[in-house]
Amino acid sequence: MAKKASIIGTGSALPDKVLTNYDLEKMVDTSDEWITERSGIKERRIADEKTATSDLGLLASKRAIEDANIDPKEIEIILVGTASPDMLFPSTGCVLQSKLGLGNIPALDVSAACSGFLYGLEVARGLLESGLYKTLLLVGAETLSKLVDWTDRSTCVLLADGAGACVLKSLDGERGILSTFAAADGSLGELLYLPAGGSRNPASAETVEKRMHYIKMRGNEVFKHAVRSMVSGGRIALDRAGLTAEDVDLFIPHQANMRIIKAAAKRLRVPEEKVFTNIHRVGNTSSASIAICIDEANKEGRLKEGDIVLLDCFGGGLTWASAVIRW
Repeated sequence: MAKKASIIGTGSALPDKVLTNYDLEKMVDTSDEWITERSGIKERRIADEKTATSDLGLLASKRAIEDANIDPKEIEIILVGTASPDMLFPSTGCVLQSKLGLGNIPALDVSAACSGFLYGLEVARGLLESGLYKTLLLVGAETLSKLVDWTDRSTCVLLADGAGACVLKSLDGERGILSTFAAADGSLGELLYLPAGGSRNPASAETVEKRMHYIKMRGNEVFKHAVRSMVSGGRIALDRAGLTAEDVDLFIPHQANMRIIKAAAKRLRVPEEKVFTNIHRVGNTSSASIAICIDEANKEGRLKEGDIVLLDCFGGGLTWASAVIRW
C-alpha cells in the first residue's frame, strides 16, 4: 500500500486583543446588527504593533510540533501559506526556519490568499507521497489587520489575525490525505486584491495618498464566486476520493462569511451539525482559517480516528481548493 501524507500534530495561535463589533461601532459607520447579519462575526483577534505574521506562526508551529510528539529536527521542509508575510523577502518560511532553529532545510511561502493553507496541503501531499520528504511543517498565518483600511467597513469588519500549523508525515495505513483539488481564475483578480507594494505599483507618495496599500474587495461579486467555487471544489475532492457528502463526518470550510458557509454546506448537502465554525469569535483569518479550525476541532474532540473530513476554501486570485482527509 502506498504511503499517505498524514497530519500527526496540530497547533494554533491567536493574538490576545479582542475587537468586538461594539468596538467597531466607535471606529467606522457600522453596527453589531449589520456585521452579525451579513457575516456572522461577533468578534475577532487583532495583533499588536510588535507582532508580525511569523510570531503567530512560530507559536502555532511549536504547539503543533509538541502535539505531534516529535523531535523538531525531524522536520525536513517548511511551507507557509500567507497573504501578509513579514516582508516580501526573505519568505516567512525562512524566518520561521531560523526562529525554530531547524538548520538549512528548505522553507518557502505559498501565496494564494485565503486558499494558501489548502494550496500548501496539496504541495505537501505531493512532496510526502513522492518520497522526497518524510516529515513536513505546514503553516497558515496572517496579520491582515496590518493591511486593512480601518475606514472601509466592507473589509475591516471581516478580517483578523491568527495562525494554525500542522505537522505532516508520510505513513503507511488508511489515515491521511485521500484527495486534493486546487484551481484559480486570474481574470477575477481585481475582485479581491492589494493594489500597491509590488512592482506594478511600487510604494510612492501617490500610492500612500490613494490608500493603495490596503486590501480592496468587491464583496457581492466575491460572494457569488465563493459559493460556486467551494461547492464545485468540494464535489471534485469528494469524487476523487471515491466518496459522497453522506460520507463526510466533519466539514471544515474557510471562515470567510457565515452566509457563504451555510450556502456552500446546503448545496453540498452537508447537515449543519457536521459543519465546524469559529467565525463568530475569530473572524476571517485568511490562510490561517482552516488550519486554526483543524486544531480547534482536534483539541475539542470533534475529530475521531477514521473520520472523513472535507476541507474547502476560496480566496483572492481568485483561487479555490479542497481536500478530503481520513483522520
